[in-house]
Amino acid sequence: MSDTSNRHDAQPAPEAELATGRRAELVVFAIIAAFIWPVVAVGVVGGYGFLVWASQMILGPPGPPGG
Repeated sequence: MSDTSNRHDAQPAPEAELATGRRAELVVFAIIAAFIWPVVAVGVVGGYGFLVWASQMILGPPGPPGG
């Protein structure tokens, strides 16, 4: 296996490839921002609500006893 990091004849990527890469990156960001993070947020809040509900089923509601 040879080391190719010292090659001086490597050409930089053309502008078209850079634009395509940036567009793909924006599409991936839009999918993450619009679909994945809202689902994760709803799951985290729902999971926390379920945890509180389940703990109150076992330990009872908060507050002074015998109100």
